[in-house]
Amino acid sequence: MRLAVIPARGGSKRIPNKNIKEFCGKPMISWAISTAMESGCFDKIIVSTDDSRIADLSRSYGADVPFVRPAALADDYTGTIPVIRHAIEECRAQGYEATFVCCIYATAPFITAADLREGLQLIQETNSPYVFSITSFPFPIQRALRLSGEGQVEMFNPEHVDTRSQDLEEAYHDAGQFYWGRTEAWEQEQAIFSTKSAAVVLPRHRVQDIDTLEDWTRAEWLFKALRAESGQ
Repeated sequence: MRLAVIPARGGSKRIPNKNIKEFCGKPMISWAISTAMESGCFDKIIVSTDDSRIADLSRSYGADVPFVRPAALADDYTGTIPVIRHAIEECRAQGYEATFVCCIYATAPFITAADLREGLQLIQETNSPYVFSITSFPFPIQRALRLSGEGQVEMFNPEHVDTRSQDLEEAYHDAGQFYWGRTEAWEQEQAIFSTKSAAVVLPRHRVQDIDTLEDWTRAEWLFKALRAESGQ
């Protein structure tokens, strides 16, 4: 069985009710649910939450909420892997045994069904424990700067001060949208960012962290522009 798990706790502080706040006309989490359904990748799509409002809304958009996430896994310090492991164990106790499990973040409205299908194909065709989305940095990280304690500028890698940008290796970062994983990798809490993992590379214009209200506004502008361009 292929399982989608959408973690969505109720305690967001920087953006209150972030997971169910309206984003471009629909609750934020509904975009993740609908894309997971559209992809055709999953036998079951569940939301892991400790919040009854999130649970009710998720059900109304077609997701299952077969358990309540315990408070110990719903604080500001709990990582993704323990939450997914808990979801796997709860589903197993209810008779659902998963082979591949995909964590989809509730605040990833730019995710596409094609991205999810590409990730599934990649993890099925390789021995990778995880496949996740990445995107490139917009500027060479080898030319990064920092400020000293006295406010002076210095390079992280001064040996590249005269290196042309086009001669520097391109670098990538986690796109924060989805993480396909083999069930045993999640349960053994293997590291996602390892040399064994593989990645789906996304264009930078479809990657947006949403941590502040300013991020939220910018994401809505970009989302509307992308949908208009595609005729939606």
